[in-house]
Amino acid sequence: MFDFDQYLGFLAFLSILTLGFWLMIFLLTFAIPYWVFGSAIEFFKEKLAARKAKSK
Repeated sequence: MFDFDQYLGFLAFLSILTLGFWLMIFLLTFAIPYWVFGSAIEFFKEKLAARKAKSK
């Protein structure tokens, strides 16, 4: 059915596919929201600090 080379290629394909899938899940559920919300919080802190400095 499969030669040994084809079997290794199939295992490599499944491994890369699985690693890509879990990396995508990690990025979409943790890394990207962490980056977006962290950037938004820093932006609002800078805006608030600028407003406080302007009012003094």
